[in-house]
Amino acid sequence: MPGKILVVDDVATNRIVFKVKLGAACYVPILAANGSDCLTLARERQPDLILLDMNLPDIGAPQILRSLRADPATAAIPTVILSSETDPGRRMAAFAAGADDFLPKDVGDEEFLARLRNLLREYETIRGQETGMATMHALGFAESQMEFAPSGSVAIVTPRRESGMHLRHLLAPHLADRMTVLSREQALAEVGHDDGPIPDIFLLEADSQDPLGHLRHLSELRSRHVTRHSAICILMRDRDGLPAMCFDMGANDCIGAGTDPREIALRLTRIMARKRAADRVRASVRDGLRLALIDPLTGLHNRRYALSRLEGVAETARLTGGSFAVMVVDLDRFKSVNDHFGHAAGDAVLVETARRLGAGVRASDLVARIGGEEFLVVLPGADLMQAGPVAQRLCQSIKERDFELPGGARIGVTCSIGLATSDGSAVLPEGILGAGDIGCVIDRADRALLQAKTDGRDKVTISRDAA
Repeated sequence: MPGKILVVDDVATNRIVFKVKLGAACYVPILAANGSDCLTLARERQPDLILLDMNLPDIGAPQILRSLRADPATAAIPTVILSSETDPGRRMAAFAAGADDFLPKDVGDEEFLARLRNLLREYETIRGQETGMATMHALGFAESQMEFAPSGSVAIVTPRRESGMHLRHLLAPHLADRMTVLSREQALAEVGHDDGPIPDIFLLEADSQDPLGHLRHLSELRSRHVTRHSAICILMRDRDGLPAMCFDMGANDCIGAGTDPREIALRLTRIMARKRAADRVRASVRDGLRLALIDPLTGLHNRRYALSRLEGVAETARLTGGSFAVMVVDLDRFKSVNDHFGHAAGDAVLVETARRLGAGVRASDLVARIGGEEFLVVLPGADLMQAGPVAQRLCQSIKERDFELPGGARIGVTCSIGLATSDGSAVLPEGILGAGDIGCVIDRADRALLQAKTDGRDKVTISRDAA
């Protein structure tokens, strides 16, 4: 749906101009004439971006910004200050209060709309990630993130090292983050190699002798996996037409070369905060997805992951003419452990079983807990001659040493294993299921397990269909 943009200006003519300009760009303008209405509408209408006049009759823009940032419902909404003034002190006051940009009211339409697209795109990305994080929290998968964060890192990328060192010297009193000076070649060739640190922010200095060089560099950094999520700011020398291109290519900010170092530091600090917030959301979603595929008790993968992984193993076997083996492992008379010693003892047995099974297979093999006391072991590339001894070894590893329970008691535990292999029959035309289909292989392993239980437990039974 079109982005909603709240326009706050006490001059009716200005509001009308922005309404027409935004409407022509297919945005939905929301109009407010003073600071009080701004705060009310921001909370009630939840705009995607706020255009805020610096000089309102009732509340100053810095106070409005502080109120917006203090309210969780509006804290993340990107806010651009619009002003006819160029006073450095007022600009810095706005950035210190949380402004995302400070634009003159007569800014060209191309740069203005490109900046809006840029901020809206960034905000939408963060909101989408937060939706995923909220889902993970609701499902109990997302883990809380540390509030403490180490100092950030800024890479000053410049065509001439002396200018980069001078800029670092100017910024050092105002910026707590670590700063390094790199050439363009170093930024592309060295950053991220050998697991080295990735800068949180790249500050690219434009080169008057190569006016488009920073655009090429921006494109390179955005296209590379290791620097894709770093923030990128352009230190401009000539703003004619270039800021719009930079914003549309993914720059987080464009800063004039003559800007006060204190303002540059404030802008970088704001960008660092947004980047950190995005990093936290990505990490939370990533961890939540990982937890959704892990059995919380044993640390093994769960059934959902195991079946997905097994599909990949079967597809590889089909394409290469290879085979794979599947074992279903079930602890014998596990219910009696819970009944006699309690569920804590049962949990201890499951955890130790997971450890022993994992220790008995290759790193490329899969061990998963697929229910209660039942485990799945997958051996990619293994045939019956290879899988049989592994199954016997796993069965032996369970019974050869007693299990220690909470409180110091020790008990003996055995398991039964059903083994089935694809035996190369996975190599069938795509879409045709045969004995190598994962459902068939698991079913045969299940039947073999049932036979092992029937024959007295504590043994490995091989599916007759695979023999």
